[in-house]
Amino acid sequence: MRFKATISNIATFTKLTASLNSLGPLAWLKLSEEHVCFTIIPEQGTQVWAVLTIDSIFSTYMTQSAANNTINLEVPLGPLNRALKSALHATSAQIRLTKKADNMPILALTIVNPPSSTTSAIPNLSTEDDEYGSFYDDDSSAGGNRETVITQEVPIRVLAPDTVAGLHEPQCREPDVHIILPPLMQLKSISDRFTKLALAEAAGGNSKATRLEMAANMHGCLRLSIKTDAMRISSVWTDLQNPELDPEQVLGGEVGLAEHPSTRMKLLGSADGRSEEGWAAVRIDGKDWGKVMSVGRLGGRVIACFCHEHALILYVYLPSDSEEDESVLTYYVSSYSA
Repeated sequence: MRFKATISNIATFTKLTASLNSLGPLAWLKLSEEHVCFTIIPEQGTQVWAVLTIDSIFSTYMTQSAANNTINLEVPLGPLNRALKSALHATSAQIRLTKKADNMPILALTIVNPPSSTTSAIPNLSTEDDEYGSFYDDDSSAGGNRETVITQEVPIRVLAPDTVAGLHEPQCREPDVHIILPPLMQLKSISDRFTKLALAEAAGGNSKATRLEMAANMHGCLRLSIKTDAMRISSVWTDLQNPELDPEQVLGGEVGLAEHPSTRMKLLGSADGRSEEGWAAVRIDGKDWGKVMSVGRLGGRVIACFCHEHALILYVYLPSDSEEDESVLTYYVSSYSA
């Protein structure tokens, strides 16, 4: 099998891996001819299923394998993120799948830095040509006026197709409310503030103290609140957008849209947020939610789908010139019971 690509958007790739790393140390990386997919399925907490267009990160891209040119890898996100950070000021960067002398598979990130660059890295000299493809690293650091070529190695594990065949995105019912969230970094700031206010009570043995309640209605209102024995505080956003559903994307077409839960919720509540009717709510862990919100550093719009008292699903669309072929990160956040 072979994989080799030129990274064209190092900043986005670095921010993406940093955000994913906050939710779990390992990711399933699926490389195919159509997309690059990152999946995180922790034992507890939020699941992430990210589908990225190839040109959102790479310029040249090649993947070959006996399994329909699809390669599945288990990748440690921390080392990958650190390797990408060392390439932030590079003139070019390539990544490829190869092996070390002891047959350990690695992702090798070859970085070309401009003259006088002080970026540090761990060089690796190798001329092996194996089932993972050839790899060569030339450390040309001698002389202050020359480019330096360095290589970062990220140990990975190659996964057989059967190993990942049973992994699928969670199944959720149709959402009761869907709404475009305000800027995530703004939402994260308030969420973190609420969580910190409750930490003292959590330290006293109340494991529910840092649980936030998020609620939204179909009139552009979003509410974030926290309730404990000692306090009850909330923030409300109004004039947000509830995107219209496309009948072609709804089971049953126009008839299905008319019977959709969100259509019924439009008949309830009000745009000023004062009515208690028409709200769909979920209860989430404040610390886990703060990690989810770190994806806000990537920008882009975020649509939140509320399945009342069941789950919150976030669709994070990365900035793109084309709306027809966008990269999207999907977050599945389960709701705690009352």
